[in-house]
Amino acid sequence: MSTTVETVSAAARTAPAAVIVAIDGPSGTGKSSTSKAVAAQLGLSYLDTGAQYRAITWWMLNNGIDVRNPAEIATAAAKPVIVSGTDPSAPTITVDGEDASGPIRTQEVTSQVSAVSAVPEVRALITELQRSIAAEAERGIVVEGRDIGTTVLPDADIKIFLTASPEARAARRSGELKGSDLAATREALVKRDAADSGRKTSPLAKAGDAVEVDTTELTLAQVIECVVTLVGEKQAAK
Repeated sequence: MSTTVETVSAAARTAPAAVIVAIDGPSGTGKSSTSKAVAAQLGLSYLDTGAQYRAITWWMLNNGIDVRNPAEIATAAAKPVIVSGTDPSAPTITVDGEDASGPIRTQEVTSQVSAVSAVPEVRALITELQRSIAAEAERGIVVEGRDIGTTVLPDADIKIFLTASPEARAARRSGELKGSDLAATREALVKRDAADSGRKTSPLAKAGDAVEVDTTELTLAQVIECVVTLVGEKQAAK
């Protein structure tokens, strides 16, 4: 993993129109679909930070690490090599050279990722990796996650926090997970919200200078248009 620890600043980027966009929010708000579409439309790189936490969780499970033991997780955190592709039309993620894009989406990983990502040593390593990727994005990048605007990239050019009602989020997630129970999905989302918002290290939170967009009653196209407009205004002002 990269050892870059500096917060990315506007001065560090060479392209005059380069822009760093931080999109945060809980699961089911449309973060991934919106972020990928915005990046593709504006010719920016794209980074799914949640996939990185899923990747390290998958590695832990595959390598016999007790994910209920924070000390064991912390000791092993630096071992896997995680590489994220930043093409919004075909984002990739590998762990030790192995394609992990499918395996990291299993229910087993989903059920354990909050616990693994709450370990400070894990967050420190992944945060360094995320900052290095953002620093290398010459034209700019859209970074989605839960603590991007507050912790990872506090100097991002524009910060957006997506929200939606638990019911809307559960319906969307159930649509993605064919055959899943709507009530159970809602319960799982609320439980993860509590875990992510309540952790001591880099909790899920809206940055004070973030623009909040409630996607409950909006179509995906409307959300994308809203974000593209906000980013375009920021680029024009630079």
